[in-house]
Amino acid sequence: MADISSNFLGIKSPNPFWLASAPPTDKKINVLRAFEAGWGGVVWKTLGSQVKNVSSRYSAVNYGGHKVMGFNNIELISDRPLDINLKEIRECIKLFPDRAMVVSLMADNDKNSWHELIKKVEDTGAHGFELNFGCPHGMTERGMGAAVGQDPEIAAMVVEWVMEAATIPVITKLTPNVHSVVPTAKAVAKAGSNGLSLINTIQSITGVDLDTFVPNPYVAGKSVYGGYCGPAVKPIALKMLTSIAQNPETNRLPISGIGGVSNWKDAVEFLLLGASNVQVCTAAMTHGFRIVEDMCEGLNNWMDEKGFKILEDFIGKSVPAITHWEDLDINYHHVANINQDKCIHCGLCYIACEDTSHQSISLQPGQPYNIYTIKEEECVGCNLCQLVCPVNECITMVEQRVAPEYINWVEWQKRGLPLNDH
Repeated sequence: MADISSNFLGIKSPNPFWLASAPPTDKKINVLRAFEAGWGGVVWKTLGSQVKNVSSRYSAVNYGGHKVMGFNNIELISDRPLDINLKEIRECIKLFPDRAMVVSLMADNDKNSWHELIKKVEDTGAHGFELNFGCPHGMTERGMGAAVGQDPEIAAMVVEWVMEAATIPVITKLTPNVHSVVPTAKAVAKAGSNGLSLINTIQSITGVDLDTFVPNPYVAGKSVYGGYCGPAVKPIALKMLTSIAQNPETNRLPISGIGGVSNWKDAVEFLLLGASNVQVCTAAMTHGFRIVEDMCEGLNNWMDEKGFKILEDFIGKSVPAITHWEDLDINYHHVANINQDKCIHCGLCYIACEDTSHQSISLQPGQPYNIYTIKEEECVGCNLCQLVCPVNECITMVEQRVAPEYINWVEWQKRGLPLNDH
């Protein structure tokens, strides 16, 4: 059986699944329940100056009959007294010494505050720190959270303060509320951060109540921008992760992947694109801690199937496949094919192609149902019909190269080839 144990910056855990810094890691009772369920580690909810949270705090986007496609929160860092948090962290480490205990931090914006907080947390026996440079609401007005992560110079300065005092690994959590995560990642890497984690939540408004006219979540007739997470943000998280994994100034640092990880397949995608482990929040909040059992089993089975013995065998394996558009092979072509034995004759493919694409599907009226077939000479291989088809593997994309040689857009232009030619 594959070995799914993880070693992130020397922080060992029985699997690569950590709970992210969030409500599920706010107190001892939650963390112990998580460890009992099998989570490999936790990032304790962010510690810093005392705050007061509001009510309500959460909202969500539902889509296609599925609840919580995206999750939004306006909750701040831990609102529990620091000494209680420190006491409970110490107790959790003692009860589960084989699990990773990383503590998220957001100190006031001066060196002494960071040094004092670091010393207090290190005294608990914690295995590492995660610097919260990503919180997009509430703390930014105080010059903290995303306000730090959005400015590479400030982020580097804070990391330098931290590295002066820290004797355990330091992970810097990046905000996605920027044009690119790379500049801040480069700055904190140069400043000495041992690792990175991303993404934090994305500023959002999930919707407006059409009766009260107030956006959600509702707080006495007002609302604010919240932090968006959950399955909806996974594509954004994967893109930002890959941009870090591809950059030679940042890809030397281990990365903890965050953003919409809901099952073992999501986790594998993050690892393939350069993450060394993953952090989970929304899925645990909506389904409970025991989802980690399926995550571990699924990862184990997949690794066995592919012949991977340890996580390092496939971490980053998909990164080289991400290239520039100008380097893509123009001579590579797809044509759709409809399996008539699987077709349920719903017509969704025809409607989508006829109304919004290339009119590449013919309709043959019939009794008792219509027949749909691909006009191969018109099909551009866009995949739309396959994406809207409700039946798995009914529509497949068949490779039909128009020429044996590889040619990219730059070479195509140099040769003066016609633009309307495949």
